[in-house]
Amino acid sequence: MLLIRDRKDPRNKNGNNQRIPLFAATGYDAWAIVEDQLAKRSNDDDRIFPFNHRSVGTAFRRGCADLDIRDLHFHDLRHEGTSRLFEAGFTIEQVALVTGHKDWKMLRRYTHLKPEMLRAIQAAKAT
Repeated sequence: MLLIRDRKDPRNKNGNNQRIPLFAATGYDAWAIVEDQLAKRSNDDDRIFPFNHRSVGTAFRRGCADLDIRDLHFHDLRHEGTSRLFEAGFTIEQVALVTGHKDWKMLRRYTHLKPEMLRAIQAAKAT
């Protein structure tokens, strides 16, 4: 489990701490990434990724430019991650727990499932 302090919420700016599960649903071991980051830390900062949010955005844009990737924004990764959780077979409630969405209407805006993935999801449940 991971604690996110003051998770972004358009109605409440503070006190939005939320615990989220870390797991390897898509082949990447999230907890191993956390432990790797903590091992590289050189100060007492307890953040997993102790970077300024502006620096991360700048690095992402620079990387996209270097790779000649057009029309990709950092926030698009949230849409992609949300969709992949559904494709991995998680329920609406389970995905919302990870993404922090409080209602299905907003979560649906972040979900972009590929029709061909429905067959794969169904086949996985049958085995």
